[in-house]
Amino acid sequence: MEVKRLVLPGPGADEQDTARLCARLARLYADGATTVVCDATAITAPGLAVVEALARLRLTARGHGGGFAVTGAGPPLRALLHLVGLVELLGEPEEGEPAGGVQEGVEPDDLAV
Repeated sequence: MEVKRLVLPGPGADEQDTARLCARLARLYADGATTVVCDATAITAPGLAVVEALARLRLTARGHGGGFAVTGAGPPLRALLHLVGLVELLGEPEEGEPAGGVQEGVEPDDLAV
């Protein structure tokens, strides 16, 4: 498994950044990456353009069958991703959802659904 890193420019993002980042992500997968970790440390002024960039990056990753995660997100970006329902990009479960890889317990007398 080859993990590559993609760094988001700060303090925010615009449409040109999004197109450039998606093209760079596609090249990483074409060059053999199986997972790309997106470093958002430089994002200090997140807005809807950053959310759009991350959503498009995730779609690009899915289109190439690769894994994609965001690291280094500061509190403002984390809050914004929670607000728009993209918290799974941070590797955190959404509210009310079990963490990834966690299986609910089943009791012997539970009825099948």
